[in-house]
Amino acid sequence: MTHLIYIADPMCSWCYGFGPQLDALLDALPDAQLDIVVGGLRAYHTEVMDEAKKASILGHWKHVEAASGLPFSTSGMARPDFVYDTEPACRALVAARILGQDLPSRSMLDVLHAIQHAFYAQGRDVTDLQVLAEIGAAALTEIRGRGNGLAGQAAAPLDSADFLDTLSAASTSAETRQDFAQAQRWGIQGFPALVLEHDATLHLICSGYTKTAVLLERIEAITQAAP
Repeated sequence: MTHLIYIADPMCSWCYGFGPQLDALLDALPDAQLDIVVGGLRAYHTEVMDEAKKASILGHWKHVEAASGLPFSTSGMARPDFVYDTEPACRALVAARILGQDLPSRSMLDVLHAIQHAFYAQGRDVTDLQVLAEIGAAALTEIRGRGNGLAGQAAAPLDSADFLDTLSAASTSAETRQDFAQAQRWGIQGFPALVLEHDATLHLICSGYTKTAVLLERIEAITQAAP
């Protein structure tokens, strides 16, 4: 079985753009296990973003849009009091991981995509815990519904209040910090980053946006190499 570790941040634009490439990779490797570690791109930032910084970041978004073809909305960043703190969105993914412990680990990629779509395509405020709870609860409910397997029966919806309780827990904040620390221990310097665990060794497959064909070539080179 191929074991991949994806280090990402829900509010990293290149991670958003990388989504279709990663999805295609997983389609090509249907037996792969995918674990997600949140990286904390701009975690714990408190300053309101000025117009010059917003313009700079929106310029990066244009590059991601051109490379990926994914939709972007600038409305989320247009708020005059916008603080680009990525910790809450990272913590929401950790909360989903806690609440979805019984789900396949790669299901968390759907939750990541949901947060990314809300921020980049819909312009929602994913620094707001209530908004994140709504997104996370809806995503987990949809995942469980797909896996129900009972015709005509929908999975019981997860209450956003329950998600918010987990999202707000001190233990969830601590686990999020542990993810940030793990990414730093691995020496991850950019997102998205994809790591292959093979023969008890970690191999960096990519750091930054990379096409699926290149990812497959690199994985094959490592897994087929003579011992």
